Amino acid sequence: MDTKLERVLNIFTQINNIPRKSKNEKAISDWLVKWAESNNFKVERDEFLDVLIKVPATPGYEHRDSVAFQGHMDMVCEKIPESDHDFAKDPIKMYIDNGWLKAENTSLGADNGIALALSMALVTDPDVKHPPIELLFTVDEETGLTGAVNLKSNWLESKKMINVDSEDDGVFTIGCAGGRDAKIYLDGVEIEKSNFTDSIKISVGNLKGGHSGVDIHKEKGNANIIIARLLKEIIKNGIDFGISDIKGGSAHNAIPRNCYTTIALNRDSLERCKTIISELFGKIKDEFRAVDPDMTLSLETVIYSEKIVIFHPNKIIDLILSLPHGVIYNSNQIAGVVETSCNLATVSLEDGKFRVFMSQRSSVASRMDELCNKIDSIVTLSRGKVEFGGGYPGWEPNFNSSILNEFKDSYKKVFNKEPVIEVIHAGLECGVIGAKYPGMDMISVGPTIKHPHSPDEMMEIETVKNIWDLLVEYLAN
Repeated sequence: MDTKLERVLNIFTQINNIPRKSKNEKAISDWLVKWAESNNFKVERDEFLDVLIKVPATPGYEHRDSVAFQGHMDMVCEKIPESDHDFAKDPIKMYIDNGWLKAENTSLGADNGIALALSMALVTDPDVKHPPIELLFTVDEETGLTGAVNLKSNWLESKKMINVDSEDDGVFTIGCAGGRDAKIYLDGVEIEKSNFTDSIKISVGNLKGGHSGVDIHKEKGNANIIIARLLKEIIKNGIDFGISDIKGGSAHNAIPRNCYTTIALNRDSLERCKTIISELFGKIKDEFRAVDPDMTLSLETVIYSEKIVIFHPNKIIDLILSLPHGVIYNSNQIAGVVETSCNLATVSLEDGKFRVFMSQRSSVASRMDELCNKIDSIVTLSRGKVEFGGGYPGWEPNFNSSILNEFKDSYKKVFNKEPVIEVIHAGLECGVIGAKYPGMDMISVGPTIKHPHSPDEMMEIETVKNIWDLLVEYLAN
C-alpha cells in the first residue's frame, strides 16, 4: 500500500478507536485538541466542542491566502440487530474486502471521519506544500448540524473552504438542499379496558436503509410504513386488537431498516392474524425485491399481561400511512436531482404518547414550506401536535466560483480528464457555514463511500489516494 495512503488510514483507525456518536463527541474533541498541541499548532475550541486548528504555511507559501478544511467529528451509529456492539465505548472494527474498507456489522464512520484523517495527514506531511490552513472540525452534524449552527461568525479567517464530506470520487459538489425536522405527538389513544387474551410481536427487519438524502430516490422500503400496512390489513379483516408497543427507525437522516410492534388480541383470532400478516408481507417483499431482497418478517407469541397499557390502533396506523415519505418533487432545473423529499424516520410509544420523527429536505424554500404545511394539516386532522425545528439553509450553487475553477484545473492536471460537477439532495454544513460567512467560496469533495448511515457503509481505498493526490496538487498550486 502507498505510504501516504497508509498514513491516512492509520489516522482514520485512531479516530475510529474513539466512540463518536452524535452528541457524544467530547472524547474525539479532546483527542483533536491534544493532537494539535502535540504538533505545536494553534488550537481553539468553543463551548459546543467545535475545534479550530490553525496550521502555518510551508516555507515560500506564507503570503498566499489561507484555505479552510472542514469536516464533522460525529458519525451515524447503525448496526445489524444481531450485533452486540456498544457505540458508547467500543471501537469500530474494520477490515479490507476487495479494495473496500468495511466495518464488522456496524456503520464505518467514513462519513465523516475520513475528512479528519485526510486533513490531519496533509498538514503533517513534510512533502506537502501549502498556504496557511485552518482545520475546522464540527460536532453533531448528523442529528442537527449543531456545531455549524452555533459556529462563531468571526472564527474563520479563510475566504475559501474545502468541505471533505462528499461521497463520490471525481465528483465536485457545489450545492445542497436545506432541511427541517418535525416532531409529532399523538395522545389520548389508550384503551381504558380490554378483554384480550394473547399478544404477538411483529418485526420487520433487515432492510437496506441508507442515507435519507443520498438514497431517498432509490425507493427503498421503510420498515415503519411496512409495519403500518400489515396492521391496517388486520383492521380491514375485522380483527379486534390493540397496540401495546411500537418502535422503528434509528435516526432522522437514516431510512428505517427495522420496526417492531406488539399487539394484543383474542386467542381465537391469533392464527388468522398471523396468516393475514404473512400473506401481505409476501406481497410487500415482492414489491421491494430489487432494492430490499433480504427483508425479513418475524411473528413471535409473547406473554400477555393485563397490566400493559393498550392503545387504539386506528389513529396510530392512519397517521403513519397518511404522512409523506420519499421523493416529493424532482428538480425541474437540474436533471436527475431530487428537489424535495421527506423521511418518516422514527416511530415509538413513550409516556403514553405516540411519537413520530420526520426529516424534510428541499433546495427550494417555498417547497419546504408547502411540505411542512401538508404535514401540519395531516397531524391536525389526526388531532395530534407537531413541532418543527432543526432547520438549516441550503447551499446555492455557483458554477463560476474561483475555488471550483481551481479544483477543475487541478483535477485535469492530475487525472487528465474533467470532473463531474453536481448539486446534491443531502444536507451539508456548507449551507450553514456559508450563511455565517457570506461570500465564502466553497467546494465539497471526498472519496467514494457507499451506503452511508447503514451497517453496509464502505469506502473505496483507491479513491482515498485519489483525493489525496488532488488536494496535494490544489494546495501546491
